[in-house]
Amino acid sequence: MEFHSKLLRPLQEDKARGWNGPLPFYMTYPDLCTPQREAALLQDLEYLQQTYPCEVKRCQKRIAEILDKTDYEGSMIYDEYPDRCSLQALAGSIRKVLENEEEEPPAESMIQVLLCNEVYKRRHGGRRGKYIF
Repeated sequence: MEFHSKLLRPLQEDKARGWNGPLPFYMTYPDLCTPQREAALLQDLEYLQQTYPCEVKRCQKRIAEILDKTDYEGSMIYDEYPDRCSLQALAGSIRKVLENEEEEPPAESMIQVLLCNEVYKRRHGGRRGKYIF
């Protein structure tokens, strides 16, 4: 047990090579932001999204299809810090599309959550609009 507790203990700031000054907290923990870890998190997210109820999965699939039109190099979804107002405007336009297609469109908040999840997946190399039902 002592071995594992030593692994999970943050590094001392004076032992980090190539860094002057205090370290950000995330740099003191080992294996926090590796590509393998991010791929595992993305795979876990995609699996959990497959367990959504049928109507939410249908809405998620449609949001992914609509987002394909705004998925290009230089799109605002790939900005370092996407603008909240732009994301809300995109969610509003998605809601209008869904209102035209369905009798009872999903709530605005659900559209925003699904939109943010889809943007996250695309920003981190996730599969674009490919869902297993």
